[in-house]
Amino acid sequence: MIAAIPRRGLLASALAAPLVLPGLARAQGNWPSRTVRVVVPFTPGGSNDAVARPLAEHFQRRLGQPFVVENRPGAGSTLGSNEVARAAPDGYTLLVTSSTFATSAATQATPYDAIGDFEGVALAATAPLLVLATKSFPANNLKEAVEYIRANPGKVDYGSAGPGSINQLSAELFAQRAGGLQLVHIPYRGMGPATTDLVAGTIQLLFTTVPSAAGLVKDASVKILGWTSEARPASGPQAPTPKESGLDYSAEIWWGLLARRGTPREIVEKLNAVANEALGEGRLAQYLRGEGAEPSPRPAADFDSFLKQDIARWKQVATAANIRID
Repeated sequence: MIAAIPRRGLLASALAAPLVLPGLARAQGNWPSRTVRVVVPFTPGGSNDAVARPLAEHFQRRLGQPFVVENRPGAGSTLGSNEVARAAPDGYTLLVTSSTFATSAATQATPYDAIGDFEGVALAATAPLLVLATKSFPANNLKEAVEYIRANPGKVDYGSAGPGSINQLSAELFAQRAGGLQLVHIPYRGMGPATTDLVAGTIQLLFTTVPSAAGLVKDASVKILGWTSEARPASGPQAPTPKESGLDYSAEIWWGLLARRGTPREIVEKLNAVANEALGEGRLAQYLRGEGAEPSPRPAADFDSFLKQDIARWKQVATAANIRID
């Protein structure tokens, strides 16, 4: 596991702390005493929204104040995230986001410091990707795929939802961990057209989520080469993991709750405890498992470390593969 990278602005935050802590100390004892904003930096109706709304309802029921979900899409999720970064670290403006938060920080200049301005509060879930191949691809599993790609450098391509997407980064990490495989990236504007071209044989490989792959798997219109997780999921297609295939590789997507770094510890721990309760309830857990994800309650400090490591890992991958979005 890659060590967490240093936080920019830490010294400045430490110097500013005496100026803000007295006011926060007065407020945190009865937090929340008013409406809490839960910002989702994506359009309504997606997976982030589906995680945020049950969480907000559970917070409201348990903590006795309104938790209002606000969708703030734009600029690849950085618009809404920046709104939270500019808010006071008082627990009244929160962010529900996904691994896009980490990949954005790894591949583009953001108007905020993803580590210095944010801290992980609660990890909702993680989910592996499936590695799919067009039916004519001459390999049937990850091990055979590595052997074929190695023997045909620069002749195997893969699709993605676009430059800097988790699909691209996962594929490039796969290539790097398999000994420097040479793959050709074919970017699309979303997973829909990429999936269509995989079935048609226009592209050869696709690293994709379980919901995106569901129809293809059901119709057996593509080959399933394997999972990207360390262990096989409890449900889903029977396919090998990288570890089973002799590869030191794993890649997962995630959803989680973040707050401004510097939010009083008492508030962070309260949010974490109540969020972990919600993950044990039927509605949210059922939705997550339906998305091919597994609820992942853990202490706030563990998620914060996970967040730092995820950003560091994707930065390393992006640098090695020369992936940068201007």
